[in-house]
Amino acid sequence: MGMCSKAFEPSTDMEKQIQAQYVPMLQKIVGMSASQAKSTVRDIFEGAKQESLKEDTPDLPQNVGDFLLEEESSDEKIRSILEKKRNEGVRNQDIKWWFNMPDLERRILLKIDDVSTRGLFTKLREEDGLSEDEAARGVRKGYPLFGYPDDTAYASGEDRPLPYELKGRIKSYVKKRIQTDPERFKKQIEQSSSFNALVREEMRKGNI
Repeated sequence: MGMCSKAFEPSTDMEKQIQAQYVPMLQKIVGMSASQAKSTVRDIFEGAKQESLKEDTPDLPQNVGDFLLEEESSDEKIRSILEKKRNEGVRNQDIKWWFNMPDLERRILLKIDDVSTRGLFTKLREEDGLSEDEAARGVRKGYPLFGYPDDTAYASGEDRPLPYELKGRIKSYVKKRIQTDPERFKKQIEQSSSFNALVREEMRKGNI
């Protein structure tokens, strides 16, 4: 194994898990080579660690989700925040899943999302020759986009960003659909204005 390959070797158990999960995804969605994907994931991991240290959050307790749910009844601000999330389909289990997650892992997931969407946009522009508007639509069609649902800077209505707390549930849904009825799933995506719009429709039907 050469020095270049060794440079991308994961150094911790968490990094090994991140590499195993996201290197193939970046290769498939963005079209990166194996070495590019490994290097990108390594940079994401290191960047997330530095951000966490800078903001003094690496030792945040891993029960923040439980705390929020416990304090909801007595804290008006928390109650208001969680109410808005529930209006978007977020459940207690989603709140626990997201906020009980280690701070570093949350940061990595957000960075992976950013790299994936930007990479797909660039691929659609440079390799497929699409215009900026066409590429943006392609990204919205091909990938669930997360953020703050109130943010309508780039999309509105059913196409708005989905709450971060839904990432785990949506990932399970997508995996199941790909395994059980991929052709129908593909057709539904094509007929929807965006992946997010399809997710919202499926949530209303109780399928997610």
